[in-house]
Amino acid sequence: MEKYINAFIGSFMDSVHWTWKSILFEVPWYTNYFWGLTAISLLVWGLEIVFPWRKEQSIFRRDFWLDGFYMFFNFFVFAIVISGFYKLLGILFNDIGISAKSLTIIDISALPMWAQLVIFFIILDFVQWFTHVLLHKYPFLWKFHKIHHSVKEMGFAAHLRYHWMENIFYKPLKTIGVMILGGFEPEQAYIVHFIAIAIGHFNHSNIKITWGPLKYLVNNPVMHLYHHSYVLPEGKYGVNFGISLSLWDYIFKTNYIPEDSGTIELGFPGDEKVPEDFVGQITYGFGKREK
Repeated sequence: MEKYINAFIGSFMDSVHWTWKSILFEVPWYTNYFWGLTAISLLVWGLEIVFPWRKEQSIFRRDFWLDGFYMFFNFFVFAIVISGFYKLLGILFNDIGISAKSLTIIDISALPMWAQLVIFFIILDFVQWFTHVLLHKYPFLWKFHKIHHSVKEMGFAAHLRYHWMENIFYKPLKTIGVMILGGFEPEQAYIVHFIAIAIGHFNHSNIKITWGPLKYLVNNPVMHLYHHSYVLPEGKYGVNFGISLSLWDYIFKTNYIPEDSGTIELGFPGDEKVPEDFVGQITYGFGKREK
């Protein structure tokens, strides 16, 4: 028992120290997720200001500060809180004979670095696309995902406005995605991390970008705006589930872009029941099931 307690506390404190060192610029720049997130956010926000798609939308749009707080809460505060639990799970798996190589299906260690990163990016994105579909399809998961879809004016920071329970759903499946790649070194993942953050920010931004012919491969703000549409096609529980790549939606026929004015209503039927404050939102979804 002492081993587990020490591991839990050690992991928690390591996360606290690493985050603090990141804030003080005492970690390598390419692994400084705190200032990396900040820099990407300022860049995309600046582009929103200079090249606004919906020109009537304020620079400090509705819930701007709430969504900004969510970015740092979900990526750092909650990550610190939950780090000890994930460490315990890792130890428990090792104790029962399940290691990082137990689920290995593809050994990519002999491939060039760029190829490893591309494969890692594609597999991880598919796992997230699949998880995203589940969040919409099943009521138990949807009640938490409603927080993300309660956004009424779209902007870059809406990217990371989501219920903390989504971390619980995404993390295990993403971990499995990593485990099937034998030979992949986690230290390299920062490249994929920053690319995914940048694409996600652009997808939620007030900028009209479609990437031209690449729209069939890479997700974009026009496509993702319809994912947040108040009115969905009849019989659909969601459309345009892509995270970084739009490819999966075109393959599985979940793509939907009827027009590109950017003036559609966002949200979902019943979104007025979602609390407007942070505490109300992070406790939303528990107790009596919402209709």
